[in-house]
Amino acid sequence: MSILEGKVVLITGGTKGIGYGIAEALLNQGFKVAITGRDQESTEAVAKELASKTNSENQVIGLEADVRQLESQEKAVKATLDTFGQLDLVVANAGLGHFGSIEDLTVDQWNAVIDTNLTGVFNSIKASVDALKDSKGYYITISSLAGTNFFAGGSAYNASKFGVTGFTQAVMLDLRKYGIKVSTIMPGSVSTHFNGNEPSEAGAWKIQIEDIGELVVDLLKMNPRTLPSKIEVRPTTPPSSK
Repeated sequence: MSILEGKVVLITGGTKGIGYGIAEALLNQGFKVAITGRDQESTEAVAKELASKTNSENQVIGLEADVRQLESQEKAVKATLDTFGQLDLVVANAGLGHFGSIEDLTVDQWNAVIDTNLTGVFNSIKASVDALKDSKGYYITISSLAGTNFFAGGSAYNASKFGVTGFTQAVMLDLRKYGIKVSTIMPGSVSTHFNGNEPSEAGAWKIQIEDIGELVVDLLKMNPRTLPSKIEVRPTTPPSSK
């Protein structure tokens, strides 16, 4: 039996991409999983799909939640606790991107990126910190190498992920006295639907969502005396290096 059997996770933005990959990996380890998305019907459908793929009936639920709203995150945490009785891990994964020169980037686009990618991470831990204190749990944020590797047209996204990385490291220092572990994962190119991308064989060189899921499992199984607080992961051999 896995040492993770019976533990409970809440994953924001768990209906596709990295969040989906983490959910699947944890279900295969015996976790009970709550995923969130913006639409209740589609989120429940993904939860059923995950349950079927992993033979995890009654071990996964889908919740409608908007990380931009603290009250919405509080409701998601409460629903997870009401359903599964505890909360051992929160993965703050929900994110989006708007890209373009600062001359063209709109105020609405800026606010959407910052409110989702950065304020959403804040809301996720504010809503769950008491439950994680009770379980001496783990809080993981999904940042990006874009948080340190900046590029033209990426002002909003770079700023949001730079903020997530710094925010998470400070939260780690705040919460370790309670026995809560905190890490941020900073992936490079990942094969997902992010920003209109369509995963295909052409993207086989990229990090795959199951790779991030495996990384989260490895973090959870690490000896508790050791904390990888900031993890950079990148494709081993991108096309530009061939």
